[in-house]
Amino acid sequence: MADARSEAAAIHVLARQGIDIQVQAEEQRKAERKQREEQQAAEAARRQKEQQENLTFRQMYDAWLADGVRRKNDNAQIKRAFQADVLPKIGELPVRALTENELRTILRTIVERGANRAAVIVRNDLTQAFSWAEKRQPWRKLLIEGNPMELIEIEKIVSPDFDLDNQRDRVLAPTEIRELHHILQQMQDQYDKAPNKRTCKQPLEKTTQYAIWIMLSTLCRVGELTMARWEHIDFNTAKWFIPRQNVKRRVANLDVFLSDFSLEQFKLLHEITGHTPWCFPARDTLSHLAPKSIAKQIGDRQTRFKNSRDGSARKPMKNRRHDDSLVLGNGEFGAWTPHDLRRTGATLMQALGVSLEVIDRCQNHVLPGSKVRRHYLHHDYAIEKRDAWNLLGSRISDILTDEDH
Repeated sequence: MADARSEAAAIHVLARQGIDIQVQAEEQRKAERKQREEQQAAEAARRQKEQQENLTFRQMYDAWLADGVRRKNDNAQIKRAFQADVLPKIGELPVRALTENELRTILRTIVERGANRAAVIVRNDLTQAFSWAEKRQPWRKLLIEGNPMELIEIEKIVSPDFDLDNQRDRVLAPTEIRELHHILQQMQDQYDKAPNKRTCKQPLEKTTQYAIWIMLSTLCRVGELTMARWEHIDFNTAKWFIPRQNVKRRVANLDVFLSDFSLEQFKLLHEITGHTPWCFPARDTLSHLAPKSIAKQIGDRQTRFKNSRDGSARKPMKNRRHDDSLVLGNGEFGAWTPHDLRRTGATLMQALGVSLEVIDRCQNHVLPGSKVRRHYLHHDYAIEKRDAWNLLGSRISDILTDEDH
């Protein structure tokens, strides 16, 4: 009661002064509410600033992948490499805290397992990602102390004997081409004659065998071949049309004039896959074979040249071959790849006297010279290319049938 009387007296005093206690209470509540809102806004701003200051590399990578880079197959190669070697190491680290040391460690780990080329590719992609980020907010603020990739000297990270220009020069000698033919034929014969095919070692798939000889005799890329459709193969005119969307960098359409040797490989292939739209169909026949499938089949049979991520010899992989049955020349010149067949075919053409200009056109290369020249000179070299492919096909046939060549 005493407190009530005291409060009532205070209210009367304020009333005599012209102050309404209810208005005063409301103003007090507004002031307290405003203060709370300001405190909440300040706290939200602090948290937002803290979050921006601690944005992780994974968040920067996701932003770059969405808006900063666009490559074939939805950036599949970048995703594979980063998910394997980069994100597990630095994905959750704040961008502002990243230094050259963490990035250099990633690259050295890749090199230590013998994957020098992969290290260079990852270096290039990291450089592109950081260059994109330092021009844009909020990443620009986080890189205020500099782009750490500018301090990476890849030549001091890769093996001393690695060719940074990646000018792979593996060319199969005629003896190796003949040896390859003999190996494939022997494996196939052993399998065909085996009384129990379940226990007999499987040979290289016949479609892949035909792919090898087509790549060698046409100079095509493995991707161009695996995406080929039967509607683009004209057996009557011995011509294979490669649309530009199947060509690297989509340079231009290409008509490949098939030699007798190449045409025979396509005919044998047609007996196996001709019931599908694709020359090399996937298992479901709804799409084409993945380009890496052929490379994996060939690489899995040269395991002495394969290393695991820790640098040790690669262990057998589930549902994959693991042997050295396709190693040529006892491995003296290293492994061979599908792309080496393209180089080998071009080299054979050169040895046959075909001009470099015609070889370039058979490979569908972007030709050197001024834009004016490319703009005005449009001879298609069809006759010259046909002759070149016919020469190459004949040469391959001679190599495979004549021990003296």
